[in-house]
Amino acid sequence: MPNAAPSRPVPVWDLPIRLFHWALAAMFVALWISGRMGKLDLHMTIGAAVLTLLLFRLAWGVLGSPTARFATFVGGPRRIAAYLRGEWSGLGHNPLGALSVLAMLGLLLLQAGSGLFATDDIATDGPLAWLVSSKATKQLSALHRLGSWAALGLVALHLAAIAFYRIKTGENLVRPMIVGTKPATDEAPSQRLASPWLALALLAAAAALVFGGLAAWGR
Repeated sequence: MPNAAPSRPVPVWDLPIRLFHWALAAMFVALWISGRMGKLDLHMTIGAAVLTLLLFRLAWGVLGSPTARFATFVGGPRRIAAYLRGEWSGLGHNPLGALSVLAMLGLLLLQAGSGLFATDDIATDGPLAWLVSSKATKQLSALHRLGSWAALGLVALHLAAIAFYRIKTGENLVRPMIVGTKPATDEAPSQRLASPWLALALLAAAAALVFGGLAAWGR
């Protein structure tokens, strides 16, 4: 019986992606708690920070390391079918995981965007609520409240998937997101990670766009 192929740690997630992931997770918790407690000024500040992170992630999905790029891990039905048949191999997100990433990014962008125009109908309005009609504000507020539960559901599904892979296949999906590497065979291709300085520049640009825009247009 042939010996198992030797393995070595290979880089999978670069530092910017790992920091983005854990910062977004922490901010999601803070958003949920602040919203439920009625701390809406804090809630909106954290929401602006989340929007900054999301804009950075979109840019990093184009200019970042190979496993961070949407063109690398986002595929069509054929790639998903190949994965389900056990014919897929790769270092980053699998085709089903890619759908989860897109769903989460899309929903959080919708949440951040709608929150800018939302109101609690009492004393607190989103910073851009004055730009739209009262009817639109109420509709966006309802959408924002509904989206918060949808986002919580996606997070629960994400955690369930992590547990499933751990129990069913023995694969630890959390550790690579902490240390940045995972065991792979010697035949696994190496990837050249993008510069963290580029990530810092993109994050700064996203922050300037969000907070500068709110300073100029918000009330």
